[in-house]
Amino acid sequence: MANDSDCPQRRQFLKAAALSACGVLFAAAPARAQAQGGVLQVWSCGGLAEAMMPANESFLAQTGTKVVYTGAFAAALGKSLMGSATTDVFAGRVLDLAKKLRAKNKMVSFAPLCFSRYVLVTPKGNPARIKGIEDLARPGVRVVLAPEASPPGGAAALKILEKAGILEAAMKNAVTKGSCVQRTMDDIMAGRGDASIVELRVTRLRDFAGKMDVLDIDEGLFPPGPLTFTVGVMKSASNPALAQSYVKFLTSAEGQAYFERQGFIPAMSEKGRQLVEKFGVKDV
Repeated sequence: MANDSDCPQRRQFLKAAALSACGVLFAAAPARAQAQGGVLQVWSCGGLAEAMMPANESFLAQTGTKVVYTGAFAAALGKSLMGSATTDVFAGRVLDLAKKLRAKNKMVSFAPLCFSRYVLVTPKGNPARIKGIEDLARPGVRVVLAPEASPPGGAAALKILEKAGILEAAMKNAVTKGSCVQRTMDDIMAGRGDASIVELRVTRLRDFAGKMDVLDIDEGLFPPGPLTFTVGVMKSASNPALAQSYVKFLTSAEGQAYFERQGFIPAMSEKGRQLVEKFGVKDV
């Protein structure tokens, strides 16, 4: 799923994130970073915002560095950075984007940050007794989808159904064919649908956490492209050493915990390291 930037509620959240200087201080962690101060410009795709913001607050508390954060649609940010736009650090979805920025000498280096995963969601109690992806093709099951959502939101779910061999049957069962992944969750929570496919991170968002049942999907069905998130230091960084320190923090055990809490697979976890090797998420 993408950043859901086409949802009004999501746009409002990301606007607030972009305007925030992340001024709330968290208690310093045991492994305290060296005090540095200054200001750091950080851009990321909006899907990472709920993890990035508290991580930025912790970095401020430990280093005195104020992170000016912007979360928005990754493709738009990437296009801007390939042009004349500048920032210090960029965390984006899709490995090819990081590689393109490196090839164009726009990014100095990048590291694997985290991975996404897809799940089935049902109303609380799972009244339709959904057990797996194949049940979305079962007659009478009300499927909720958002095929018109910004990439990879709609496209990723459809690809999973296609790889499972049930795309046509599931589409016939669809009672919602929307344009915003998060809005489809309202149908699930209200019981107007029996099942949907979303990224696990969506189920951790404040409006949805604990309000639906979550079932695993075989990772062999996941489309590989949208799964990978990287974080890199940009050529335009005003303080490269500070930017590198921030990247090191995000990829530390403390920094990675913020992403795990929001439903991502940390790149530095055992599973994350397997995915790093599987998808070749390495600097070039």
